[in-house]
Amino acid sequence: MDIRQLHYFLVLCEEMNYTRASQRLFLSRQALRQSITALEAENVKRIKAVALTPSPTGLTLVGGNNNQGKTSVLDSIAWALGGDRYRPSQAVREGSVIPPHLHIVMSNGLEVERKGKNASLTVTDPTGRRSGQQLLNAFVEPLALDLPRFMDASDKEKSDILLRIIGIGAELHTRDLEIKGLYDKRTFTGQLAAQKKHFAEEMISYPEAPDEPVSASELIRQQQDILARNGENQRKRTQLAQLSDLLERQKKVVADLEFQLTGEKQRLVTMQADVKIAQTAAEDLQDESTAELEASIRDIEETNRKVRANLEKARAEDEAAQYASEYDRLTESIQQKRADRMALLNGADLPLPGLSVEDGVLTYKGKHWRDMSGSDQLRVAAAIVRRLNPDCGFVLLDKLEQMDMTTLQEFSAWLEAEHLQAIATRVSTGSECQIIIEDGMVKDAVPPEEKPQPRSWTKGAF
Repeated sequence: MDIRQLHYFLVLCEEMNYTRASQRLFLSRQALRQSITALEAENVKRIKAVALTPSPTGLTLVGGNNNQGKTSVLDSIAWALGGDRYRPSQAVREGSVIPPHLHIVMSNGLEVERKGKNASLTVTDPTGRRSGQQLLNAFVEPLALDLPRFMDASDKEKSDILLRIIGIGAELHTRDLEIKGLYDKRTFTGQLAAQKKHFAEEMISYPEAPDEPVSASELIRQQQDILARNGENQRKRTQLAQLSDLLERQKKVVADLEFQLTGEKQRLVTMQADVKIAQTAAEDLQDESTAELEASIRDIEETNRKVRANLEKARAEDEAAQYASEYDRLTESIQQKRADRMALLNGADLPLPGLSVEDGVLTYKGKHWRDMSGSDQLRVAAAIVRRLNPDCGFVLLDKLEQMDMTTLQEFSAWLEAEHLQAIATRVSTGSECQIIIEDGMVKDAVPPEEKPQPRSWTKGAF
C-alpha cells in the first residue's frame, strides 16, 4: 500500500463506517469500495500457477480456450474470499501432490491467504494483525462471488431483492394488490357489460307497440257501452215493426167497419202521426261497429307481450350502459393507482436508471429479464449486487463470449463510471483479454517447479 491508501485504511479503522470515512476524507463512497489488487493461485482445480493484477475499475478479462482453467480463476477468488461454502468439490489440481495455495491482496491492504493441506485461512491487515472470515464477510457480498445465483433466480426473487434494497417493497406490494383488485373487478365488469349488451342486441323489439301495456277492462267497458247503444236501437226498430203491424190491422178494421169510420178515422190520423215520428227517428239511427274493439281484445296479449319485450330490451341496454360506465371508472382508478405506483418508484433510490418492478417482476427499460440482452442482464445484476453491499467493489463474471467487442467496451466503460471492478472469463485468445490461460497457467509464463511434499511417518504404514 502507498501512503494514501494506508491513510484511507486508518480512517476507516477509526470510523468503522464507510459513509463517515468517505465524508471525513472528502471522497465519494465509491472511492473506498474494496476491490481486488492482486491474485496468486496454485494447484486449484485446473490451475497450475496463475498471477493476476486486475484493473482497479472496469473489466478485466481472463481469456483462453475451453478447459484451460479460466473458470478456475473465478472459483479460486470465490473460495479465498467467500469461505468454505465456495470450496470446490475437487479443490486440488488433478495429478498434483502439492496442496492449493491462494493469495489475494485487497485495495484496503488486507492480504487473504489459504494454504496448507486444510487450506487454512489467514487474513492480515496492513498493521500486521491477523483475522479470519468474519472480517471478509463485512465487505464481501456473497452474490458478487456467485453472480449466476442471482441471474438464475426467479423473477419474483429478483424483484424482491431490488425492492428490499430500495426499501419500498411492502408499500409497493400493497399498491400492486390494489391495482390487481381493481383490474380483476374491471375485467368482471367489462365481461358483464359485454354480456348485457349482447343480450340486449339479441332481444326482439316492436316499434309499433305502445309504450305502456294496454288495459283489457277499459276495452271491454267501451264494448259494453256500444252494445248498450246498439240494444236501444234494436228496441226502437222492434217498436217500429210493432206499430207497422198495428197499422195494417187497423186498415183492415177500417175496411171491415166502415160504419165506425168516423171514430176510427180519428184514431187512424193519430196512429199515422205516431208512425211518421217513429219512422223519422229510426231513419237517423246508425249502429256502431265493435269489430275493432273485439280485434283489440283478441290482440291485447300479443300487444302487451311486445310492450314487455320493448321494456326488457330498454332495461338490458340501460344495464349495459351502467356497466360500461363502471368499467370506465375502474379504468381511471387503475390509471391513477399505476401513476401513484410509478411516482413511488421514481422517488426511490434505484441501483440503475431504468430499473423498475412491474406486477411483481423486475424490468429494465421496460423489458422483463427474459427479454433483456445478455449485456443488460449483466449490467442489472452487477448494479443490484453492488447495492446489496456498497462496500464490495467487485463482481465475478463467467462466460462473456456472448458479448461482441462493442458491447464489451460499453460494459467496461459503464463499470469504470460506476467505480466497479469486474473480473470475467471469455472463450477467446484475442487482444481484449488481459491474460490468456493455457493449461492452467498464464500464457508464456514459466511453469513452477513442483516439489513433492515430505511424507509423514504413520505407525503400521509402509
